[in-house]
Amino acid sequence: MTRYFSTAAFLVASVSGLALGPVLAQDTRWVQLEAHRELDVALQRAQDYQDSIGNVSGFQLPSDWYAVSLGPFETDTDAFEVRRQLRAEQAIPADAFVSNGENYGARFFPADGTAVAPAVAPAPAAEPEPLASAEPIPEPEPEETLREAQVSERALDRDQRAELQTALQWFGFYTQRIDAAFGPGTRRSMADWQAAQGYDDTGVLTTRQRAELLAAYQGELAALGMQTIRDEDAGIEIALPLAMVAFDRHEAPFSHFPSKDGSGVQVLLLSQPGNQATLFGLYEIMQTLEIVPLEGERERGSNSFTLTGQNDELRSHTFAQFRNGQIKGYTLVWTPERDDQMARVLPMMQESFATFGGTLPESTGQASQVARSALLAGLSVRRPDYSRSGFYIDATGTTVTTAAAVAQCERVTIDEAYTARIRAVDEVLNIAVLEPETPLVPMAFAQFAEGDMPVGQEVTISGFSFEDMLTRPVLTFGRLDAIGGLSGEEGVLRLNATVAQGDLGGPVFGPTGAVLGLLSGQPMLEKRQLPPEVNYAVSAPAIRAFLSANGVSSGTLREGVTVTPEHLTRVSGDLTVLVSCWN
Repeated sequence: MTRYFSTAAFLVASVSGLALGPVLAQDTRWVQLEAHRELDVALQRAQDYQDSIGNVSGFQLPSDWYAVSLGPFETDTDAFEVRRQLRAEQAIPADAFVSNGENYGARFFPADGTAVAPAVAPAPAAEPEPLASAEPIPEPEPEETLREAQVSERALDRDQRAELQTALQWFGFYTQRIDAAFGPGTRRSMADWQAAQGYDDTGVLTTRQRAELLAAYQGELAALGMQTIRDEDAGIEIALPLAMVAFDRHEAPFSHFPSKDGSGVQVLLLSQPGNQATLFGLYEIMQTLEIVPLEGERERGSNSFTLTGQNDELRSHTFAQFRNGQIKGYTLVWTPERDDQMARVLPMMQESFATFGGTLPESTGQASQVARSALLAGLSVRRPDYSRSGFYIDATGTTVTTAAAVAQCERVTIDEAYTARIRAVDEVLNIAVLEPETPLVPMAFAQFAEGDMPVGQEVTISGFSFEDMLTRPVLTFGRLDAIGGLSGEEGVLRLNATVAQGDLGGPVFGPTGAVLGLLSGQPMLEKRQLPPEVNYAVSAPAIRAFLSANGVSSGTLREGVTVTPEHLTRVSGDLTVLVSCWN
C-alpha cells in the first residue's frame, strides 16, 4: 500500500534531528502531543503517530506519566511551525504544545532510542520491546479519587492556586480574574480542561492533572522565553517573549526589538517627553506606519490610546499613555500564524507594563522627525495618493473640503487617522462635506463671517502646502480682490494669493479670525492661463447655504473683533485638517 504524507509530516522529518540517540541534546525543542497514565496506551499512541507523521519519541515524565512527542527541533521557530501546520491539518491535538524537554526522563519509544522517519506503509502493531533505559520503569500509582483530589487540593497555598488559574487562562479555559479562589468559573474551566484531555470532568484536578497542566504551561513559557526586562534608558519594565525577539538598538522615540530566528514577531517600546498634543499627534502618526494595518479597532482617551491592526499578512497592538510630561507605551507586531501564542503573550505584556525614570532623549540614536513623508525611527510610513486641506465646521468633526479632493477615492481620511465618508458634494461650487466614521472632538471649528466683506482687505489662508510632509498647516497671506468670479460667477471670492495644491480646501480667514471662504483654486478657463496669484474661494454665505441645504449646522462670528497673528496661528492649526485620498 502506498502512503501519502502531508506537507507538515515532510517538514517534521526535514527540520528534525533524525539521528539523535537516547541521550537528549541540549537546547532542543519538542512538540508534545499527548500524555498518558498507562504505558501500553502511550506505546500504541506513539506507534500511531509514528505511522502517520514520523519522528516520534516517548518519554517518562516525573509524574510517572508518559509523554508522546515529535522532535527534536533545533529552534523554537521550527517546532512552532511544525505544530502550526499539523494543527491546521488536524493531524495532532489542538492543545499540543512546544516543550524544551527538561522534564523528560527515560525514553520508552522507539525501543532502540533513535527517532526515525515514518514507515512507507503502516506496520502491524507489535509487542513493545524492552526499554533502553538501564533502570526499570515503575508501575504508575493509581489515580486519586475525587475525594482524595479534594483533600490534596485543600493543601494548596494561594500562590499555587493562582498559578493553576494562570495556566488554565493561558490555554484559554479560564477567562476571569486571577484571584486564587476556586469558584464556579474556575471549576468550569477545570472541567473543560479535563474533558479536553480525555479525563472525567469532575471540576477538581488530581495531583497528577495539576502537575500535567503546570508542566504544559511551563513548557510554553520556556518556548516563548517570557522574561521581564528593564530598559533603563527608556524607563520601561515589561515582560517580552525573548525567544522570539531580541534587543537591537535605541532610536528615539523607540527601543527596537526585532524578530529572532525568523519568528515574525517584533516589539517596539515607546518613550519620549511630551504633552497631550504630542500624544494625539502620535496617535495619528502611528496609524500611518506599515506595521499598523488599516483594519482594526482604534480608541483614544484623554491621556492614552490603543491601536490594533490586522490584515492577511500582519497583526499589531499598540498602547501609549501620557503621564507627568512623558509618553510611554509599546507595540507588539506578529504574523497570523502566531495568533494563538500572541493571544497569550499580549495579556502578560499588558499586565507587566510599568514605567519609571526618564525618557529616551532625542539625541539617542538618530532621532527621527515626526513627518508623514519620511521614516519614523526607521519604520516605513504609508503614503496616500495625494492630500489636500479641509477644516472642521462643528464640534463632532464634520469637515468641508473641495469636491476635487475626494473625487474617485476608495478611502478618504482626516489627518490620516480617521476614516471619513462623503456626506454631500457640489461639483459646480467645488465643495464637499465629510463625516468621520467615529465622531471627533476638535479643539476648534470654523466660525463663518456674516455681512459684507470689504474688497482689498488682507486675508490669511491656512493649508497643508506640502501635503503630508508636515503635521501642521502653513499660513499663506494674500488679499481679497473681488466678490464674484471673473465671468460673474456668484458665491465665490477672487483672491490675490499664490498657493500650492495642498492648500486647496483650506479656510480663508479675515482679520477677525472669521472664515471668509474655502480655497477652491483657479477656475478652469478654456485656452487661457491665469496668473498664479489669481485664485478663487467659495464664499462664507455660499458655504452656509450649501450646509443648510444638506442639514449641516454652521456658526457665525460677530464683527468688529480683531485677533492677533499668534491667536490666528493657533486657531488655524486647531481647525485645519489634512484630507487624504487613498486608492
